[in-house]
Amino acid sequence: MSIQLQIQCHQQPDVVERILRVIRHRGFTLNTMSMAPSNCGGKIELCMTVSSPRPAHLLVTQVEKLHDVVELRCVDATSNNT
Repeated sequence: MSIQLQIQCHQQPDVVERILRVIRHRGFTLNTMSMAPSNCGGKIELCMTVSSPRPAHLLVTQVEKLHDVVELRCVDATSNNT
């Protein structure tokens, strides 16, 4: 199953590294990633596509717990490929 994560987070030197670590520890594979500054000052927006046979909520709940994550939206990318 493939899911797309749209994450808005505070712009900190290690925030992307921490998010990637959670993805790896939860058994997901990173397929694509893009990053851009947010319209809100001091924040960045990450768009990631990850895949795993594991349920998405196992990853989403852990990423949401990171203190620099402001907002997270999860889209089932598998269903959008029709």
